[in-house]
Amino acid sequence: MCGIVGYVGPRQAQDVIVEGLRRLEYRGYDSAGVAVVDEAAGLIASDKRAGKLANLEKALGVDGLPAATTGIGHTRWATHGAPNDVNAHPHLGAEARVAVVHNGIIENFAALRTALENEGHRLVSETDTEVAAHLLERAVADGADLTSAMEEVCGRLEGAFTLVAIDSQDPDRVVAARRNSPLVVGMGDGETFLASDVAAFIEHTRDALELGQDQVVTITRDGVEVTTFDGEPSEGLHYVVDWDLSAAEKGGYDWFMRKEIFEQPRAVADSLLGRHTEDGALQLDEVRITEDELRDIDKIIVIACGTSFYAGLVAKYAIEHWTRIPCEVELASEFRYRDPILTRDTLVVAISQSGETADTLMAIRYARSQRAKVLAICNSNGSTIPRESDAVIYTHAGPEIGVASTKGYLTQLVACYLLALYLAQVRGTRFGDEIATIVRELEEMPQHIQHVLDGSDAVYDLARRYVDHRSVLFLGRHAGYPVALEGALKLKELAYIHAEGFAAGELKHGPIALIEEGLPVFCVVPPRGRDQLHAKMLSGIQEVKARGARTLCLAEEDDDAITPYADEIVRLPKVSTLLQPLLAVVPLQLFACELATLLGHDVDQPRNLAKSVTVE
Repeated sequence: MCGIVGYVGPRQAQDVIVEGLRRLEYRGYDSAGVAVVDEAAGLIASDKRAGKLANLEKALGVDGLPAATTGIGHTRWATHGAPNDVNAHPHLGAEARVAVVHNGIIENFAALRTALENEGHRLVSETDTEVAAHLLERAVADGADLTSAMEEVCGRLEGAFTLVAIDSQDPDRVVAARRNSPLVVGMGDGETFLASDVAAFIEHTRDALELGQDQVVTITRDGVEVTTFDGEPSEGLHYVVDWDLSAAEKGGYDWFMRKEIFEQPRAVADSLLGRHTEDGALQLDEVRITEDELRDIDKIIVIACGTSFYAGLVAKYAIEHWTRIPCEVELASEFRYRDPILTRDTLVVAISQSGETADTLMAIRYARSQRAKVLAICNSNGSTIPRESDAVIYTHAGPEIGVASTKGYLTQLVACYLLALYLAQVRGTRFGDEIATIVRELEEMPQHIQHVLDGSDAVYDLARRYVDHRSVLFLGRHAGYPVALEGALKLKELAYIHAEGFAAGELKHGPIALIEEGLPVFCVVPPRGRDQLHAKMLSGIQEVKARGARTLCLAEEDDDAITPYADEIVRLPKVSTLLQPLLAVVPLQLFACELATLLGHDVDQPRNLAKSVTVE
């Protein structure tokens, strides 16, 4: 959820932190704050403001913080307490000696708060974070250094959290702790960084250290020390970030999201690189489950949330068609609460762009406790979900800053197709030449996606003509049904209007009651190669058109049968039915982005949403 930055080094901490927060604002923008150690005065100096980071920057521009080279910062997605100045981070201890920023939820904060108040502590906010600040300050006041204090306090906390703290009496260090919430260290020359995401410090260093579960990290100018919550020496995972600052900048586009939509041909191409040998056999180097174990799999369960869930729905069609293995798709937030049936021969596929999605993380931990095998599909190297899985397929989409996922979704689809084909290869359910043919078609998708993007002006024109409508429906069949769901989600996320996706065959079972004169209905038309599917979809389109709807059809280039029933047609290159989602979703992304822009909304930071949901 929230974005966190910490810094120790020769630069002015305020400047480094604010710049880092700017790159992390996609993680939360309900409030922002900074705290630095004013070494000359021996005090913590801080400022925090409700609303977007610009409000804090304006305040700091008028009355900046004292010169300091150690500090922490935070941009918030509100959980405990309303998004106002008082609840904004950082939070201070009772004597303002310690400042803390926090991502996550401390589940036992109410009991801890009551105990503190009974001891005479006065807590001024509604947050769980302030409890940690008071506990840390009490520990250092009793003689512990900040690292030992953090270890002690974390032993008392329940839930998922990242905590980052500074002590006015110990100005050369920042201490942080991680449990079920993202935290990464950046190691520069005479300076060290902490952040929720490497984007915060990529301008300064690409040398990173990923922290493990239940670890405390102390950063100074000279480096890093990692311990467990029990105070035992430990280590993080060192890696080099393989993208640079330019990948996180807008590059001339008005929105990061629009830039990321147009990056999709390259992202899909990158996700396909190195996936097969010279003779065409698939190789997934990060799948560390043996072929014998994969041959024994008798059920696959895909777990995911939001857009990733819709990628999983597409995966079901591909997996069952190519491998003949039964496949279920479950919302990760519901999975472990229904007592699912798992065995050693169950493969759980967890899809999460960030690799830190709390619901999905808890679900895979449950699956592993039941001895099921877990394979992660993820875009973030070294994140928690891949590390705790038996295998991983990385999507190589590059950084995605826009909160509403676009290239993350397409590359997840690619990973799902690759997994399904690899299982078919291992289990012998498809001949090698069949698999090679599908892989070649996948490798042609970047140019097809580019062709769709080349027609973006026509989609933008549709958005202008339908900007006044307050409801839009989406219909699809087969693999087009998840595309309809994703198209509706994008419109809800960005334009804040009523949007729903339906399986077209379900129209007559209730949803057709929503159809009224002039209602825009997007229709994802299957390729004509599946004649029965195509005919059934055509019937659904006629049903809504007969009742006055405006039919906006996504159909392949030579589909003339659709023409009499379509008020608007967006043409798609001819591809096979299972791969069509890679193309059909792109105009829906463009439409949602443009409609939201026309309505005056912040496309990159839609209200109430954050990029990575790291609390349940």
